[in-house]
Formats: sequence, structure tokens, C-alpha cells
Amino acid sequence: MKIKLAKSYGFCFGVKRAIKIAEDSIDASTIGPLIHNNEEIQRLKENFNVQTLHSIEEAKGIKKAIIRTHGIPKNDLKILEDQKIDIVDATCPFVTKPQQICEQMSGEGYEVIIFGDATHPEVRSVKSYAHNGAKVVLDVAQVKELKLSNKIAIVSQTTRRVEEFLKVVDYLVANFKEVRVFNTICNATFENQDAARELAKEADVMVVIGGKNSSNTKQLFSIAQQHCEHSFLIENENELQKEWFANKKLCGVTAGASTPDWIIEKIIGKISKIKV
Repeated sequence: MKIKLAKSYGFCFGVKRAIKIAEDSIDASTIGPLIHNNEEIQRLKENFNVQTLHSIEEAKGIKKAIIRTHGIPKNDLKILEDQKIDIVDATCPFVTKPQQICEQMSGEGYEVIIFGDATHPEVRSVKSYAHNGAKVVLDVAQVKELKLSNKIAIVSQTTRRVEEFLKVVDYLVANFKEVRVFNTICNATFENQDAARELAKEADVMVVIGGKNSSNTKQLFSIAQQHCEHSFLIENENELQKEWFANKKLCGVTAGASTPDWIIEKIIGKISKIKV
């Protein structure tokens, strides 16, 4: 069986930047998981004593705090500042941008809509920058349930699918007088999704590697499933099952933006040894 990697996969700019910041910040604590990859977070803990806090309340008394790639709510940032904690900002610049847009547009009187998952930490951080809050939607049906003004600004969670974002945008433009559209989906997301789609169309089996709580990884898995019936999402090599590869000629492999190369290499190594 041949193994083929997607043309674009794995660590994006923002994650690479955050990992480097964490490695340079020995004995620091992150407010929430730095990235959505448990194995990489464990590596940072073991090698650089970077601890993960699960709430802003746990930050009391720490000396150095790393802001996760997804950002944190504005009020939480103020709490850290008020406590005179040394803050190291690892927020991805692609997340900082919609934060700034929400702050500016809401200040100019626009009603802000965020296309994304309301429970995702990135969306919670971005929403907090809108002066009067923001509406969060995942599809046109949810937009139709809202009472909106005729002056709207819309941004997207950075890891959403552009096709779904455009459906919401098209509806807003067709039904409201003034709509400011900001495409805040990052380039790495576009590239990884396009590459996964292309590979899934020719593969007999697809293995998508990444954290199961990672939005962009779940999007890659969804795309793979659309084009390859035998698609599987795993976090590490121990989740591989031999029967997945029976009678398969081409195994496609892609990985989410929070998946380090060392995990990808271990998984490919194990797949290559499977005899079916």
C-alpha cells in the first residue's frame, strides 16, 4: 500500500509561533490549552515545565502567563494585568485581527456577527472585544432567528470552511442594507482544506491526524469523509486499526494545524509497517 501526504498539512504559522514562545518561557503557565493537541502540550510540560491552567481563577499567584493561540476574553486579560502577572502573548495574529475588527466595528455602531462555534475559545475571545457583545452563528437558519439591525459587520472563526461562511454572507447581503464582510479565515486553513479535498478524492483510505477537540482538524476530517468513505480521525499511533487498510492501495494522510511533525512521523511509520 502506498502512503501519500497531503500537499499542505500540519503546523500553521500561528501554532509554530506559539510553540516557540512556550519553549522560550520556561516555568510559565498557559491560560487554557496553548493549542488543541494533548500530546504536544504534554511535551511542553515535560521538557519546559509549561503548565496548563483551566480557568482564570487558577492564575492567582503565578508569575508568568502565556496567552493561548486562541486568545482569551478581554476581561480575563485585564485580570492578569491587574494582578501584575508577566504576560507573554501567544495569540495567533490571525485571531488578533478579528478581535480588532469586532472592537472597531462595534465602536462604529455596527452589529457584529461571528460565524463560528460559540463554545470555541477563539470565538469567546473574539466576541469579548465587541463593545455590546456579538451574535454567533453557524448557518443561515440561525441568522434567520436573529433580530438584526440594517448595519452589520461579520467576521469568521479562523478555521471554518469558506463555503459555509459564504452562505451566511450571501444571505446577509441579500437581506440587509449595509453589510461589512471581513474574511478572517486564515490562509493555512484554506491550503490544508484544499489539499485534503484533493487527496481524499484519489485515496482508498484517509487518516486525519490531530486533536479531536481541534476545530480545524474536525473540518479536515469532514472534508475527507465527503470524498473518501474510509476516513479516520486519530490523535496518535495507538488508535490505528489494521483492518482499516485491508485491500487498500493508497492511504492518504493529512494533519490539523496543531499537529507536530513528530506525531505525524510516528503514525506514518506505524502505517508503513502494517501488513494486510
